[in-house]
Amino acid sequence: MTDSPSKKTRRLREPNGGARKTVRLEDVAVLAGVSTATVSRSINEPEKVNAEMRKRVLDAAAQLGWIPNAAGRALASNRTHIVGAIIPTLDAEIFARQVSAMQSVFTRHGYTLFLGCSNYDPMAGYQQVRAMLTRGVEALAIVGEDHPAELFDLLKHHRVPYVVTYTYRHDSPHLCIGVDHRKAFRTMTRRLLEMGHRRFAAIFQPTESNRRVVDRIHGMADELGDAGLSLPPERLTIGPADMDRAARDFVELMAGRPDERPTAVVCGNDLLAIGALNGARDLGLVAGRDFSITGFDDLALASRIPPGLTTQWVDNYRIGELAAGKLMNMIGKSDGPFESAELVPELRLRGSSGPAPSP
Repeated sequence: MTDSPSKKTRRLREPNGGARKTVRLEDVAVLAGVSTATVSRSINEPEKVNAEMRKRVLDAAAQLGWIPNAAGRALASNRTHIVGAIIPTLDAEIFARQVSAMQSVFTRHGYTLFLGCSNYDPMAGYQQVRAMLTRGVEALAIVGEDHPAELFDLLKHHRVPYVVTYTYRHDSPHLCIGVDHRKAFRTMTRRLLEMGHRRFAAIFQPTESNRRVVDRIHGMADELGDAGLSLPPERLTIGPADMDRAARDFVELMAGRPDERPTAVVCGNDLLAIGALNGARDLGLVAGRDFSITGFDDLALASRIPPGLTTQWVDNYRIGELAAGKLMNMIGKSDGPFESAELVPELRLRGSSGPAPSP
């Protein structure tokens, strides 16, 4: 007769292939010098066990070769100890930082992270959420609000707590942990205006299924409007988040008479700004002297390329920590209240920006 999947046991074998004694949860408790309840809590609810005692349990389990049966744990407790996260791309440093922080928090609480990538396709994200729900995820972190209403309805129907990361709106219907992108780009544009700039251009990534980019463009336009200025359509380029494309767009934006060129170029992120700087070098223009340029996110490369990119730093690791912490608090609770958290980006002025050049 075979062991039941729900038993917290594992049958080991001797090196010669013979059967060894089945290691039970009780054996781990005896070796660790704790109760069976403590062993169970150390595995299922590690936050309720002090670090020294949990280490004793894990050391004993490792010594005996005992591995808890995940299926049995889930059946017995109605818990899977799995959480999910959906990010737009695996290529971005900003999302890697968020995932790293979430992973750290979830691991401390004894949870496993399932990761999905939507590639900025809302329906792909929706399908991944459906798949995660069939695996029993207990909570979910989702980057941004650009998802079908059906996705959020599905989560609410299954009573799975979720947070939206990297974005914040005071009137959002979702629990948000992140940045007010509209406000952030008002701040950046205001600083350039204070430097005397009046002729602006912008290079942005695609707006489709990315409300964050739309908010950044609106924030820039809002601040220019308050100053009695506008962003002419021909000075706003939108396209792939590609450095080569940004370099080409910059060259086109700087075509024409020097006294009519934009003196300030606002980019939707650091990669676009770095690409534009490459275009500037091809034209023999020097950032900070002949024009100013800004990015967003403060990637590791931003402070290292000459002359240093003016940008806004977002604490993406902290976003991940806060999001994971909220989810841990929300699991199994429905009374709340659970409040959104706004992280204000830090403006970092470097050599790529300076006073508007003289006419």
